[in-house]
Amino acid sequence: MRRVLIANRGEIAVRVIRACRERGIETVAIFSDADREAPHVLAADHAMHVGPAAASASYLNVPAILAAAAESGADAVHPGYGFLSENAAFAEACANAGLIFIGPPASVIARMGSKTAARAAAMSAGVPVVPGVVPASQSPAAIADAVRRVGFPALIKAAAGGGGKGMRIVRRDDEVAEAVESASREAARAFADGAVYVERLIDRPRHIEVQVLGDRHGHVVHLFERDCSLQRRHQKVIEETPAPSLAPSVRAAMTAAAVAAAGAVGYVNAGTVEFILEGHGEDARFYFLEMNTRLQVEHPVTELVTGRDLVHAQLRVADGEPLWFTQADVTQRGHAIECRVYAEDASRGLLPQTGRLIRYVEPSGPGVRVDSGVREGQAVGVDYDPMLAKLIVHAETRDAAMARMAEALKAFAILGVRHNVPFLLALLNLSEVRMQDAPEAQGYHVDTGLIERRLADLSAPPDDTLRAAAEAVGKLVQGTHAPRAQGPAGVTGRADDPWVTIAW
Repeated sequence: MRRVLIANRGEIAVRVIRACRERGIETVAIFSDADREAPHVLAADHAMHVGPAAASASYLNVPAILAAAAESGADAVHPGYGFLSENAAFAEACANAGLIFIGPPASVIARMGSKTAARAAAMSAGVPVVPGVVPASQSPAAIADAVRRVGFPALIKAAAGGGGKGMRIVRRDDEVAEAVESASREAARAFADGAVYVERLIDRPRHIEVQVLGDRHGHVVHLFERDCSLQRRHQKVIEETPAPSLAPSVRAAMTAAAVAAAGAVGYVNAGTVEFILEGHGEDARFYFLEMNTRLQVEHPVTELVTGRDLVHAQLRVADGEPLWFTQADVTQRGHAIECRVYAEDASRGLLPQTGRLIRYVEPSGPGVRVDSGVREGQAVGVDYDPMLAKLIVHAETRDAAMARMAEALKAFAILGVRHNVPFLLALLNLSEVRMQDAPEAQGYHVDTGLIERRLADLSAPPDDTLRAAAEAVGKLVQGTHAPRAQGPAGVTGRADDPWVTIAW
């Protein structure tokens, strides 16, 4: 390929542009009215306007994106993640336009995008799935019967999507009818498909995913696992690899299952097989959850631990190259952690925030990496995801990586919008998180519901966390006019307050 159009924005667009430049490939950015001077637009070799700020009219506008590719002379498209990255119709449209789609074939995206079809594919490959029932009919009576056959507690899930939409927990028989109706209605609204299926609810599971990479010549390898259990509303907050306290035998079985699932559907390019893990130690059981047919937000932790650049790999595989390494060549070295830095207010249920980045200084140093798509002076609006950056650290051990992450977070200076850095510091300081991989870790367990259970504690970070953040910001504004800032719970302070939404 000679010129790649990135059908995305923000930090992932910047990340793909960097990899393309390193491989001598020209890049084309697309942008909406809201992103005319965004970092990804300035970083690319060429830039094409595709519509107004609303994503539906720009970053999801397939005809406009294909027209931009044709006009710019692009011969390939990288979808990034989100937006159109798992849209089979878009992948097919790219292929029909003679463009290389840097991802799996449309048929694979379609198959694995259906939760019921993906479940069937996993079962055919001998991969364990959560006990459940796919109703033969989508009538309310048939779905209700499936719930009762699975038993309580049960989970009703949308067949066509994820992210928690079209999902309802049912713990009693008198909840069934309302849960079936609301799950189907929400699934239809979110995915234009109201079909649902039923699984046994796994209480307090861990969420472990395995990175896979396949080529067009039938080779598939895994690049080990990531622990994504620290999440809220099914959205990940902190990810790490290797997964803490994961028994070697379980790791080996899970990674082998991921390769089998990918191989069974003829998977090509980078993808992720997601599992939920029930129990602890050698007796833990894992079940197939879904497959993400794209690059993941958290791919940098895998890159740092395995030494494999996944975007470079995507480009090479899309160009038709066979994998240039074997499974035996992939090893884990050290420990990596990623924190997602968002413009959001922890004191108000992590509500997204808007404003202008009056001061934005990223941390740096050995073992510290920041993938971002914003710059100082840029407005953070309501049109797109409020993630400002991904902060990733790597060290020899988990303890060293945790310490390095805490120091990097304290050095992250953001003025102008409220952000979740104090929340992240408080989360890292929870005993369940800190002790998870220690020899004395018994009883210190993390699961996907931890943040929800401890949200009140996390929304009010300890004094030392607030002090450290305030000192970092205070150094930046020392000797300058410090505007008034709106602090937590309506408290007004100066700009050295770590809750730094500026109120001019």
